[in-house]
Amino acid sequence: MAEGNDKDKKEVKKETADKTDPKKEEPVEPPLPPLLAAAKRLERLLSGSLASQSGHGSGKKNASSAAAEVLVHTNPCKIVKRWLSTSSGASSKADLVDVISSASILLDPVGPCATGRDLLLLLAEDKMQTDETKKEETPKMSFLDAAAKEMECYLLSLATLLLWKSKAYTQSLELVTKAIQITRSHMNETSAAAMASASGLYPLLARLFRLQNLVTASVDGVSDNREELSREYRLAVLRRDVDTQATLLNLMLGQLLNASQVEQAQKLLANSTFPDSASNNQLCRYRFYSGRIQALRLEYTDAFSNLSEALRKAPTNTALGFRIAVQRLLIVVQLLMGEIPKRSVFVTEGMIGELKPYLNITQAVRRGDLAVFHETVGEFSSRLVEDGTYTLISRLAHSVVKAGLRQLNTSYARISLVDIAHRLGLANATSAEFVVAKAVRDGVIDATIYHEEGYVQAHELVDVYSTTEPTDAFHRRIAYCLTTHNDAVRGMMYPPGEYKKQLKASRGLRGEKDEDKTDEEKAQELEDELEEDY
Repeated sequence: MAEGNDKDKKEVKKETADKTDPKKEEPVEPPLPPLLAAAKRLERLLSGSLASQSGHGSGKKNASSAAAEVLVHTNPCKIVKRWLSTSSGASSKADLVDVISSASILLDPVGPCATGRDLLLLLAEDKMQTDETKKEETPKMSFLDAAAKEMECYLLSLATLLLWKSKAYTQSLELVTKAIQITRSHMNETSAAAMASASGLYPLLARLFRLQNLVTASVDGVSDNREELSREYRLAVLRRDVDTQATLLNLMLGQLLNASQVEQAQKLLANSTFPDSASNNQLCRYRFYSGRIQALRLEYTDAFSNLSEALRKAPTNTALGFRIAVQRLLIVVQLLMGEIPKRSVFVTEGMIGELKPYLNITQAVRRGDLAVFHETVGEFSSRLVEDGTYTLISRLAHSVVKAGLRQLNTSYARISLVDIAHRLGLANATSAEFVVAKAVRDGVIDATIYHEEGYVQAHELVDVYSTTEPTDAFHRRIAYCLTTHNDAVRGMMYPPGEYKKQLKASRGLRGEKDEDKTDEEKAQELEDELEEDY
């Protein structure tokens, strides 16, 4: 009987525990779609920053002064930039139907984002009716408040990108043009709340301009919009919009280079300043364009420095196409400087097939055979024109001749001009004499030309350590290390308020006591001290 009573008590306890367990009583909510979850996270970040700032004030301040403090100290631009970097997964998995449904759920049809919502819903006439596979229950969510404008611009940019991928170029161009106008109208609002949160639209406006340039390049019969970009660039500089400023500068440089207007691009490069706090991706593009401009203007040393920095700062796990473009140009610049790239450069993962023409050209330059060089360039001419390096590679003929002359000068103490013309693939001995004379004048070789006898006499080899070449090489390495160190120091993230701890330690407990006091208490103490003095 006792055992039976114990079993009954255990069953009763188990039933009461099941009834009182809150985890079993609450129904589990289904997970939100990726775009809705991202929108909810953005609103939480923006509203959370506002709440944290408003709770930081003293108890004696009224609500209006606390709200004014919120508007001054918040940084929506930084929050939106971080949110964009963490929401790439949600955007990559979404399609146009997801974007349209998210707009209908998140954006208020009678609010300030009604225009963007209507634009996205107009796309639903074709997409929503044909797609029968996504008829699910619409999750219940309230309209966005703190992040409505940011989410509107984000959805418009995402819809533009999806339309461009589906090759609906005209429709995507119209949509991105209207999206830029909507973003401008939001930024031009004069209310206090709108002006405080306008910086959150800066990264999204830069994103829309990038998409507009991408779509414009794909539409036939549409010229570039350099006048509009220059006007927007001036406005971005005036409002200190770092993201849009860096993006527009790179877009203008790219359009000028595509139009072969190198001098105009150089003037723009000389009369503009790239912002220091711009993103790493825009900095890599700026270095690449700068190096390309300088290479075309025969400034090979500066071009090599910029291209090396662009390749070093480029992400290693993505942006393979960008790294290939930089590496191509860097190889050509090295050859034009008289240097031979290392063989390991041509066997990098993912670049072997793309760099094969440049490997053959490098081998021809190293051998100093002008005939083989012209044959190789003629074989890959169409590929080089497509890569945009044909103009620079056509200048390498003189480098091939100089490399061949160095080898001949090292191998032979005396050689005739006829043999030089034959080995280098020149027309006759007279052409060979002119080439050797220029090489001697430029310091490529150390020799003497005997015109009447028709031969070249090489001088004895000079110890390289008796020249300035080791000093110059050492200086280049030191400059590179110092540049790397300075970039690393600028890129460091210091904890906010760290200097205050050292300041407290140097001042002792007095600083801590003074910091705990409010401004009114400090002012009252100052008045009391002044009264005592008088």
